[in-house]
Amino acid sequence: MSPKLPHEELAQISALTLAHYQRSAEAFREGTRDHDVSQNIAALLRHIQAAPPFAILDFGCGPGRDLCTFKALGHAPVGLDGCPRFAEMARADSGCEVWQQDFLQLDLPPARFDGVFANASLFHVPLQELPRVLGQLHATLKPGGVLFSSNPRGHNDEGWNGERYGAYHDLAAWRRLLRAAGFVELEHYYRPAGLPRAQQPWLASVWRKA
Repeated sequence: MSPKLPHEELAQISALTLAHYQRSAEAFREGTRDHDVSQNIAALLRHIQAAPPFAILDFGCGPGRDLCTFKALGHAPVGLDGCPRFAEMARADSGCEVWQQDFLQLDLPPARFDGVFANASLFHVPLQELPRVLGQLHATLKPGGVLFSSNPRGHNDEGWNGERYGAYHDLAAWRRLLRAAGFVELEHYYRPAGLPRAQQPWLASVWRKA
């Protein structure tokens, strides 16, 4: 087991990763504006059993692309991002409520959401903090609520990738983490669709609050 990271190092991991996104916010928005994540959005929505419109937390909403999609579909999304520029962009572009919160210092209301959409965001949480963060997402879901996550898969390693910190899990490890947090698996798949597994770097999974 890796040695436990001290609070000061965790704070630095968040600060440096968020500073990278703050500096590159405009380029990130342009580079991801046309990414097709409709498969992921559909995977979340089809498993929610509540009556629409759904209350959805877009966890790591970035510049707000998917907030706009959820809103256009008639749902009630709320964004969350730790990067100040992303939060500003997301509010302006979507007209939605957006909470600026560091992933390691979350303050989430209990049983508020029908679904949590964590698209390319949870991998920024260091492994030692992930059980706590997953517990907070579990608590902010209504009974029977649904969590979607998509992360770059790996071999259960973590560390710096340039100016961003990431933790890269395989399916077995991800399942252990989510089950321990009180979730039941609904489905998983690899992306992009239609390619050989070696060319599918993203692991997507959908979970219900038990």
